[in-house]
Amino acid sequence: MKVFIFSVIIFLSTTFLFSQTSETKYLDNPLAIQPKLVVGIVVDQMRYDYVTRFYNKYGEGGFKRMINEGFTFKNHNFNYIPTYTGPGHASIFTGTTPSIHGIIANDWYDKTIQKSVYCVQDDSINSVGTENNSGKMSPHRMKTTTITDQLRLATQQKSKVIGISLKDRGAILPVGHSGTAYWFLGKEEAKWISSSFYMETLPEWVTDFNTSGVVKSYLQEWNTLYPIQNYSESGPDKTNFEKTFNGKESSVFPYDLKALAPVNGNFDLIKETPFGNSITTDFAIAAIEGENLGANTVTDFLAISYSSTDYIGHTFGINSKEIQDTYLR
Repeated sequence: MKVFIFSVIIFLSTTFLFSQTSETKYLDNPLAIQPKLVVGIVVDQMRYDYVTRFYNKYGEGGFKRMINEGFTFKNHNFNYIPTYTGPGHASIFTGTTPSIHGIIANDWYDKTIQKSVYCVQDDSINSVGTENNSGKMSPHRMKTTTITDQLRLATQQKSKVIGISLKDRGAILPVGHSGTAYWFLGKEEAKWISSSFYMETLPEWVTDFNTSGVVKSYLQEWNTLYPIQNYSESGPDKTNFEKTFNGKESSVFPYDLKALAPVNGNFDLIKETPFGNSITTDFAIAAIEGENLGANTVTDFLAISYSSTDYIGHTFGINSKEIQDTYLR
């Protein structure tokens, strides 16, 4: 279950206002101050108390910068259940609720076709980048447009809209019906994939990333970023409430991911570590460079969903040393 979802929209613009005269000039022409690139970030299962609980351990960038220099809305309430990944991402980017946008859960029973369905599964299309069925996904069950769809409509499809997440639904739903989504296939493949809903073949920059060895480099030791005795805002490292990886006697630091991977889903293991967030960021940077995002004459949009926070929350719990280490990174 996704307890809370933390989201932030970052606007990047190359336009600066230097004087009252130039400011007035720009305000008279709203198109002159449109952002070059909008970055929408969702942190899956991020509870609000992670902001306050770990605040004194955060660096001056990251969360602290967004809190101190941005806008924090403290009275947010969900008016729907369940708050899973699918309906959460759809609600954020459509601005409406599951009863309207149609993504009522991650999975549900469709009484029309009399079988259970997955929110983004689409057997009418093909995987791109793999022979695995993990790519047979699209937003066809979402009934409304998203902010990213509206951006594309407003610019005659000139804006580039890219969605990235370890989870297919975390990449697909934010970019709506007209963007392009990429998600991660772990197992033995360790690559970013897509579907024929978006393209016939992967772009060269995606193929280059998949063959670069970046993902494989994260099968390394996971130890705490800072001395573990300084993690006073979380519970003991060893408890009876945490999942224990196969091949390890207890859920305590450090974790030898290279040794553990073969008996824990191979590259799927990375999802349950902070390095899942790292490969998401690495791929997002590759997307900015590969697609020249922000270099367009109109606004581009990059939607990033960090999923490892959710996997780690499920695996180790909200009061674990592992969850604190993940957020401090």
